[in-house]
Amino acid sequence: MEQMDMQALLSGYRDRIRRIALFEPLNELDRKRDVDLNGTKIDMKGLGLLTLLFFFEQKLMRNQRTGVKELASFLKEVTKEVYMLKEETYEELARSLIQNFRPTHGKKRSYGYFDWEEKAEETIEYSILKANDFDAGTNSQFYTLDEDGLELIFATKEFYSEFQISINQLILRKQLEKGEFKGALRQINEMRVAVETLQERIVKLKHEIQRSIVSEETFERYKELLDDIFQRLEREDEEFKELREFVKETRERLFAENIHQKEQKTYQYILQINRELEKVHYEHSELLNQTLHLKNTTLITAQESLYYTGMHSFNFDQDIVSLIVSTPLPLDAMKGVLHPFLKVEENEFWSPLAVLEEQNIVEDRKEKVEYHFYEVDDENSFNSYKQWISEKYKELMEHFLKAYEENSGNTLSEFISYLERNQLENLFQMRYFYDFWIVLHQRSPIQAGTDDEESRTVFDEAFRLLGKRKLIVTEDKAIIQKVDRYSISEMNIKLEDEDELF
Repeated sequence: MEQMDMQALLSGYRDRIRRIALFEPLNELDRKRDVDLNGTKIDMKGLGLLTLLFFFEQKLMRNQRTGVKELASFLKEVTKEVYMLKEETYEELARSLIQNFRPTHGKKRSYGYFDWEEKAEETIEYSILKANDFDAGTNSQFYTLDEDGLELIFATKEFYSEFQISINQLILRKQLEKGEFKGALRQINEMRVAVETLQERIVKLKHEIQRSIVSEETFERYKELLDDIFQRLEREDEEFKELREFVKETRERLFAENIHQKEQKTYQYILQINRELEKVHYEHSELLNQTLHLKNTTLITAQESLYYTGMHSFNFDQDIVSLIVSTPLPLDAMKGVLHPFLKVEENEFWSPLAVLEEQNIVEDRKEKVEYHFYEVDDENSFNSYKQWISEKYKELMEHFLKAYEENSGNTLSEFISYLERNQLENLFQMRYFYDFWIVLHQRSPIQAGTDDEESRTVFDEAFRLLGKRKLIVTEDKAIIQKVDRYSISEMNIKLEDEDELF
């Protein structure tokens, strides 16, 4: 038997006991023996839970002034058909319930226990109800649910079981972000147990659907239930994918930082987390498939079975013909019996208003448009364009070299100013001007005769003007926009002679 990790098993023992302690006020109410006027035992534990639900509802409604009288009125309304009580008893009952959740001494409730994690006696304090307001005129104290009371309310719903996997996913992500890999591994194991539990519930649900669909109402109810389950599983599946990506990035980061050599145990943990998370995600994906199968196959089959069961059990001669022949029904009743079997009257007619209805326009172009993939032009036209753009690039390089010799080409903005001074504004109004500098920046540093096949055909003439010099173009943060249509980042330009390279 594999040795258990006692530290991990006992981790968070205090928090678990604290959640158990929250139910202690309800258990105390369960031990009371109050009876009504008929001697019927009053369900004090149930009234305690109803009290919490009442204060929860008041909190949702933002009603700040809820006290003994309001609770007594609520208890009277909810118990009037079950218990026989005097009018003044309701206030006593309400006061007793409030004092149970909030003792009269004003201190918080406490719960003593032995902490097996710390090996010591400990005490937990918690507060279900707290004072909220006070009316000096009527000497009335008002109350509201404290944080522990809200937690108790949520714990009585199926909140934790329904969203157990989502909660585990949230905790796992927090543990991974904090680097608590050992705890994260344990969280994945808890998640695996939750997935297995959900698998058992899906199997039970399948049998229940096959057995319990006896009407259209139950069919609709199960259909809505399966839709809810499927949507929840889809959300959890998305979270699983994000968690896998997060673990992958964490593993790659640790590997890049050489953590796998410095802290081998930590790296082994992240590798194990990756493997276990993959397994749990695979099992969870099977849940998604099972739910989809339930929706598309089992549920539909059950509905068809319901239909054919009705068809087989229906005897037309006995249920309809015998009734009509043997029972002298009045005319109106006879119409009602025959109505489901009579075809609905149909009259075909054409309305002149149909010409004013919206019409589908299929074709409103004079020339027929042929939908096909565009094909590349012939080679001659392409070569003429290549020659034209090559000349333009060469022209730009010539102007730049002149500007650089005049110390007006150290930046792209200086070169554009040089063009403006020489009345060559038309150059930076063209698209190829910006393409030229973007390509120069991408291929920087540039030397003639060292580029690939494309540059030799398009930029060859321009680069040849550099001779043995090297052109270095680097990007700056500023943005240049001389024309409305185009903008480009500022560029620092440097031209180095061959002698400077060595």
